[in-house]
Amino acid sequence: MLVIIHGNIRTMEDKDYEDGYLQIDHGKIVSVGDMNECNVHALKADDHVQILDAKGNTVLPGIIEAHCHMGITEEKKGMEGDDCNETVNPVTPYLRAIDAINPMDDAFHDALKAGITSAMIGPGSANVVGGQFAFLKTHGRCIDQMIVKAPAAMKVAFGENPKVNYSGQNTSPATRMAIASMLREELTKAREYQRHIYENPDTTPDFHYECWLPVLDGEIPLKAHVHRADDILTAVRIAEEFGLKMTLDHCSEGHLIIEELRTAGFPAIVGPDMASRNKIEVSNMAFKTAGELSKNGILTAITTDHPVSKIQFLPICAGLAVKEGMAVEEGLRAITINAAKICGVDDRVGSLAPGKDGDVVIYDGNPMEVFTKTLCTIIEGKIVYYDEECGLLC
Repeated sequence: MLVIIHGNIRTMEDKDYEDGYLQIDHGKIVSVGDMNECNVHALKADDHVQILDAKGNTVLPGIIEAHCHMGITEEKKGMEGDDCNETVNPVTPYLRAIDAINPMDDAFHDALKAGITSAMIGPGSANVVGGQFAFLKTHGRCIDQMIVKAPAAMKVAFGENPKVNYSGQNTSPATRMAIASMLREELTKAREYQRHIYENPDTTPDFHYECWLPVLDGEIPLKAHVHRADDILTAVRIAEEFGLKMTLDHCSEGHLIIEELRTAGFPAIVGPDMASRNKIEVSNMAFKTAGELSKNGILTAITTDHPVSKIQFLPICAGLAVKEGMAVEEGLRAITINAAKICGVDDRVGSLAPGKDGDVVIYDGNPMEVFTKTLCTIIEGKIVYYDEECGLLC
């Protein structure tokens, strides 16, 4: 059992505790409340209890990266460590990120040191359909033991990236029209397969289309790479045609079509605004976008899109969004509970509440401020990063 005492606990739920405690047992949060409800003497007398005295420091739920390519595009390894895009076929829904993510990538340690305890990881945007994302914890050596949800989303991409990749290969897609039509064709065939397989349950599964069933059944969303306003609205159009859940990833020009996005109701994962504007479609990218969307009732998370910008700068990206108009509380929610809701895992992570995973971070300040240090990172009740100088262990 692990107990944190005397913490300034920000639960991302309805109530916070200026001087609070949090108890984790068998990987799950058992209780959270005011210190006057906690019998510290009894806990200290129990040899099976590990105690962290937060000493008034900030206690938050583990930070969540809602869209990245950590471990699938490895740092320092070039082509040998880059498994992000299968650039020979524009429609590859059957690819699974879990078969390419290397948890030995240095970025996982950087994530833990920044208090990032889970991440949505998957293929890039070179293909119209890139494959299946997975939601993972950031600590471990075996992917199968790190999985929270897989598949967690189906990657699709609009705009420049598929065009650039395939236009030089003398094959489709070379235009935005082709991208949209190829996705429609794929979804139409997948829907026909769904109808057939449900009417004929003894049919041998088709590997190409079986992976679409969780999407068509509404269990997981399309994860749409969209920057430009017209691409965002094309993604919305297609998702509505087929009645699908969808997340709008990057959403760089979302602030230009606020009313349309509010009507559509799809959540947005905004970023990587710390990166350079190195493509035409990101020319209007700005940290103000996240705040504009959240202020208008659109469920919003923030992403680094690692390695486009570094995973460890996720809290700072939220801080820069706050600097450009996002509410402070919404900045924290954008990298905790909002990200969890958008990724479909808020039953397990994103806030500090009984029954949820014991993923907790202790900071010496607000993590959105650049001078703030991570003192301790905990995943499922296990300390996975600890600043030896902080002196929190009792």
